[in-house]
Order: sequence, then structure tokens, then C-alpha cells
Amino acid sequence: MGHILFSPVTLSTQPEIPIMGLAPMAVLPGRQRNGIGSELVRAGLEECRRVGSVAVVVLGHAAYYPRFGFAAASRLGLVSEYDVPDDVFMALELETAVLRGKSGMIRYHPAFASV
Repeated sequence: MGHILFSPVTLSTQPEIPIMGLAPMAVLPGRQRNGIGSELVRAGLEECRRVGSVAVVVLGHAAYYPRFGFAAASRLGLVSEYDVPDDVFMALELETAVLRGKSGMIRYHPAFASV
């Protein structure tokens, strides 16, 4: 019915900070608007916490991800390695203020460059 993937990303200035990137997430068209995507995101974020990630970034729909607490990554001083509009690159701290005072570029695994 749907799938979600989280993969490690790197903050250029502090690569030791465990951050995940959410992508992709999709639900079959006939199953959308039934809460499946929301449940995938919530369960995925909980799993990220469980494995020790302290933050998650997403390149996604600006009207969808804020309901889970995501906000413009630029507010935390983060920029994407990809040239994307500010409102679609978002971040969520899983630990309060863990990224305060830390800024830099988020880099994805090289495999994403061919997508």
C-alpha cells in the first residue's frame, strides 16, 4: 500500500551528528487520504529516534510535512546540496535544540545524485 525510506545524511560542518533523510515516501493512489502516509511518517520518525538519530530532513511537500513538526531547514542554518526552494527543504529535531548553533550543508548519499 505504501513505503517509506530513511537514509543517513551528513551535515558538512559536523558529520558525526546522526541525521536521517526521509525519501522517498509514497502511497498507492487508490489508498491515499486514508492515513497510511501519516502512519508511515510517524512510525518512521519513531524508528529514527530508536536507532539514535537526532534529526531528520526532507525534501517534500511544504503543506504536508509541517503536520509532523517539520519546518524550513533554513531556520536551523541548514541548506540542501540540491538547488531547491526554501519551503520544500525541511528539518525536524528529534532531540530538542540538538542543531542549535550548528549550520551547514546537508549531503545525501551519492546514489541520490542519479535519481
